[in-house]
Amino acid sequence: MPALLSGSTLAAFAGTALAQQQAPAAVRLFSSSEVAISSLVIGALGATLLSVLWLVRQKGNMEAESQEMRNALSDAQQRISKYEALIAEKNRRIIIWDGSIARPEVLGQLPADTGAPQNDREFLAFGRWLRPKSAAELERAVESLRGDACTFDMVAETIRDEILEVQGRVSGGKAFVRFTALNNLRAELAELKIERERLRGSITLFQSLLDALEQPVWRRDSDGKLAWVNHAYSEAVEAASPDQAVGEAREFLGTITRESIRANATPASPFHDRVSTVVHGNRTIYEIVDVVATGGSAGMALDVSEAESVREELKRTLRSHAETLDNLGTPVAIFDRDRRLQFYNQAFVTLWGLDLGFLDSRPDNSELLDRLRSSNKLPEPLNWRSWKESALSIYQALDAKDELWHLPNGETLRVAATAHPQGGATWVFENLTEQVNLETRYNTLLQVQGETIDHLSEGVAVFGPDGSIQLSNPAFRALWGITAEQAKPGTHIRAIEEACSPSYDKPDGWRRFGQMLTSGDDARPSLQGTFELYSGLILDYAVTPLPNAQTMFTFVDMTASARAERALMEKNEALRKADEIKNDFVQHVSYELRSPLTNIIGFTDLLKTPGVGALNERQAEYVEHISTSSSLLLTIVNDILDLATVDAGIMELNYTEVGLDDLLDDVAMQIADRLHENAVTLEITAPRGLGSIIADQQRLKQILLKLLTNATNFAPEGSTITLTCRRDDQDVYFSVSDDGPGIPTEMLSSVFNRFSSSPQGGKRSGAGLGLSIVESFVTLHHGDVRIDSRPGGGTTVTCRIPTGSAMRTIAAAE
Repeated sequence: MPALLSGSTLAAFAGTALAQQQAPAAVRLFSSSEVAISSLVIGALGATLLSVLWLVRQKGNMEAESQEMRNALSDAQQRISKYEALIAEKNRRIIIWDGSIARPEVLGQLPADTGAPQNDREFLAFGRWLRPKSAAELERAVESLRGDACTFDMVAETIRDEILEVQGRVSGGKAFVRFTALNNLRAELAELKIERERLRGSITLFQSLLDALEQPVWRRDSDGKLAWVNHAYSEAVEAASPDQAVGEAREFLGTITRESIRANATPASPFHDRVSTVVHGNRTIYEIVDVVATGGSAGMALDVSEAESVREELKRTLRSHAETLDNLGTPVAIFDRDRRLQFYNQAFVTLWGLDLGFLDSRPDNSELLDRLRSSNKLPEPLNWRSWKESALSIYQALDAKDELWHLPNGETLRVAATAHPQGGATWVFENLTEQVNLETRYNTLLQVQGETIDHLSEGVAVFGPDGSIQLSNPAFRALWGITAEQAKPGTHIRAIEEACSPSYDKPDGWRRFGQMLTSGDDARPSLQGTFELYSGLILDYAVTPLPNAQTMFTFVDMTASARAERALMEKNEALRKADEIKNDFVQHVSYELRSPLTNIIGFTDLLKTPGVGALNERQAEYVEHISTSSSLLLTIVNDILDLATVDAGIMELNYTEVGLDDLLDDVAMQIADRLHENAVTLEITAPRGLGSIIADQQRLKQILLKLLTNATNFAPEGSTITLTCRRDDQDVYFSVSDDGPGIPTEMLSSVFNRFSSSPQGGKRSGAGLGLSIVESFVTLHHGDVRIDSRPGGGTTVTCRIPTGSAMRTIAAAE
């Protein structure tokens, strides 16, 4: 269009110029308007002609350019087809990011055995099909490529352990990431590269770890020179840094130790020994481990000084514990991790009675159980194998086992087995036989006690320290007229008080009991008293504190007994008065009789004297009878008076030191007439030097005379009566034996009764008071009397009289 305008303008300018040249002639032929119109027409025709010529030329140029563009497009399409063919190969895949467009274009495919997804979206999620480390490195590399145009080359591992080569490039404002599946050689090279990086990282990591250890670590080259040491090594050799220790070849170990390591360490057998060396001026024990390889050696030193001290302390502690366990009364056996007997104490040997040689041979736990079973010392279960496996399961158990073994000999053992954290187990055997028996007896006692309390006629209730009732029997509820629900265990004493108040409502009753229980005083007094209920019942109560802080209330129905007691008290009072009358009568009569009898005896003796005058034979016989009867009557009166004095409790013994030899001689002289009269011989058997006795001489003499008189009365004429006296450290024994008819068995229990006499076989019949007086006087001396007799075999009466310091004490007390 600019060309066309230019042509028209040029034609107009040409027409104008021609018109100006031919103006004079035109004036003659045409007018000015005609000339103008003609010029315009001619100019338009010229411009048109020029435009047509230009358009024709431009058309030719455009056709040539179109042909060139078609040729270039064809070439480009051929190249694109070639590139697409290359990209479409299944060994590589390309991701293209175009500028700021977030969604990338994915071209190509990778082999399926690499584990790479075929779907584009899943392929872009690298963490799903790559190793976490490779995925993280690729994510960072892609971010740097797109953001900062930082190219990269890396190797990535898939989750199927396949190796991919990944390259990142930037071109034409686009970011390209190409994934290529490597062939065998390249894959092996990439794997070696990855392995090298891994090994390098591991070596660095281990060196860092060894450098952070507190134990000296070193590495030597093939010539034995230090190649690397850690900080602990440099500190041990007092170097400023590990490099200084290596550079100056400062040795941690002595020459002898290094030569020993060089001579003894082999790749198959590392050097392992304890070495003493000086570190920071202190002698220290180290555990040395040195490993030899083809390129040199490496070693480590562990400070075991403290461990040695702890080990020695542990040994001392174990010895102390062993001594302690050996002195325990509880059997203990300890087994090691191999289940072999490691320790046993003396109580264990005593319990099972096993041979020490067998125990010292460190038997297996199973073998020990089998030995005990063969000796019939273990329980006999239905399935022995199952029982033994259950017992030995302690070695795999997490918790301790505690069970009871009932042995065939009747003993009961509590067996506690505990597994050790390091292996092994400890068995503790506690003999519970006595405890089980006590528990059984205790439970039985509780049952019996419960049954007994429930069947008692006395009411019993037990209250706890908090005032609540613990138990009550039916008699208690019946006496107070309350129900079992009202007296159920746990009911407070206030409620019991309210339930019992209709029967007895006085301030000093149940209210006092409740105050006593709930007052909290440490001293809990015992109480006794009597309740008289509205119903007429009379109850005796007793409040008894129990050892377990409980209190027992006992209520006894004394209604009948109270009435009987009143009657008995009345009778007792009457009897007491009668006894007083009797004693008064006996004393009065005895004393009143003694005086006339003394006069009669005196006058009778006077009549026997020649100075009064001669008596004829009959008169002399009568006087003799009067004298004998009077003496017998006086003896009876004296005996009755003595017994009355004893019964009244007013007789007092006059304790003196009595010589036994003199006593026996005196008794023999006084009984001589009676012996001669009855034609009986007395034989006294006593060792020499009997010494003395602390006793009442008069009463002791009466005892012997009564015994001899009784024996003389029953001994046959011409026989011998034996009086035996002996003594020991505390007592003196007097025995009188005769050969008389003896005492029937049925009468032995009544021979000491008053006024009990048996005239059969006796020469004289007395009042039957002799043995009663003997028993009374011996009892006053705190002794006793024993009679041995059988019909036809004679009789022996033995009296035991205490003597010595004991009698002095008794005399002083009286």
